[in-house]
Amino acid sequence: MNASLDSAVSEKKLNAKKMHDYISEHLGVFRHNAVKAREMRKVPQENIDILKEAGFFLALQPKQWNGYELDPQDFFRTQMLIAEACMSTAWAGGIIAVHPFQLALMDPRAQEAVWTQNIHARISSSYAPMGKVEAVDGGFRFSGRWGWSSGSDHCEWVFLGGICPGEGYRTFLLPSEDYAIVDTWNAMGLQGTGSNDIVVEDVFVPDYMTHKAEDGFLLTNPGITPESASIYRIPWAQWFIRVVSTPAIGACKEALSLYKDLILAKASGDLSKLSGDTSTQERVAASINDIDEMETIMFRNFDRMVSLVNAGEEVPLEERIKYRYQASLVIDRSMDVVDRLFSSAGGSSVFDGSDIQQRFLDIHTARAHVANNPTTFGRNLGSTSLGTENTDFFV
Repeated sequence: MNASLDSAVSEKKLNAKKMHDYISEHLGVFRHNAVKAREMRKVPQENIDILKEAGFFLALQPKQWNGYELDPQDFFRTQMLIAEACMSTAWAGGIIAVHPFQLALMDPRAQEAVWTQNIHARISSSYAPMGKVEAVDGGFRFSGRWGWSSGSDHCEWVFLGGICPGEGYRTFLLPSEDYAIVDTWNAMGLQGTGSNDIVVEDVFVPDYMTHKAEDGFLLTNPGITPESASIYRIPWAQWFIRVVSTPAIGACKEALSLYKDLILAKASGDLSKLSGDTSTQERVAASINDIDEMETIMFRNFDRMVSLVNAGEEVPLEERIKYRYQASLVIDRSMDVVDRLFSSAGGSSVFDGSDIQQRFLDIHTARAHVANNPTTFGRNLGSTSLGTENTDFFV
């Protein structure tokens, strides 16, 4: 490794540590603000300010735009940490923070439109293909209504999905003056994510302000050059599918900690009372193992992808398909963990304001996201491993 590369790696790791440490120091604020987040139905501004100060929103932004270009392992390790204190903040904050990665893949003119005036500009999203698209000279007329745009109240831009006639799926990037946010987010869990609706009424979107799904799949993204950091050669889908599942791992860690506190409180300081409680022991052991397996698989997969792109190689399609399926399993496995713990957490857990109940509700709500339904991804993995053609192009 040459000196300049050594220096770049050291700088990246230092930025990752500073970000992680700063957020660690402020977890108490996130925990304190959790009730406020539920009541406001969005992430409190204080939490957003902490994430901004930590550099979390710059983590995946290109250096050209004052970003850190962090490795995925460091980014997701920090997102899990945030989720231990507040899964809503980790969910909405993580989604916002992953969007600079997609913008880095787009035409440089799109990057200039967002970052020239403000490197801290934030983007929310709703990728469902709900947009009505009409091709016109230089771009598209675009309309529609989308749900689940997490953190949209804290953003100046939005990514929205639509199908171009005769072509296929694209993501459309719009400034705040081109859309309205409709307050619809009244949910049983993840209440603090502010995942409201976005409404667009017949606006013009230049062609260069869109991102083709085909480019994301084939790694022919117009914003990537030979000089771009290697992380931008990790398929975009591999980032996004993890940003909506990884918070659940952090929430499981906190649920286990809360459960152990409840059990120890019942023992009233006499640990001998637990010696014969084999059911509780098995619940704790199974939960520890499930959390460890989910975390280990995620880091192993990203270790593999980072190693490949750093060596100038592409991630094989069969691995991309497998990794997508494994990411989609995280919420189901997390539900197993939190259900196992919540079912024996005691009477206090059913009352409003219960911390362990909140983790139960948050994780079950996350299951409603399409990326967290493993059915089609499992079928695609099974069928392609038997020799059929891939049917999922968001891998």
